[in-house]
Amino acid sequence: MTITIPLADEQLEKLNELASRFDLSPEEIALISVEDMLSQPDEVFQRALDHVLAKNKVLYQRLAT
Repeated sequence: MTITIPLADEQLEKLNELASRFDLSPEEIALISVEDMLSQPDEVFQRALDHVLAKNKVLYQRLAT
């Protein structure tokens, strides 16, 4: 599948500079960025997890000893 993404001139210039710096194509840099974003936990889930861990920190510490 192919996705077309419109970029402003300055964004395209930054993408090309980054790609050149890492000896990759601009398409490879874009793909790496998308893959990285998709591999991150959902922000809502992460916030809920952080809340539960903070709320139960003392309990978890007691259980660990």
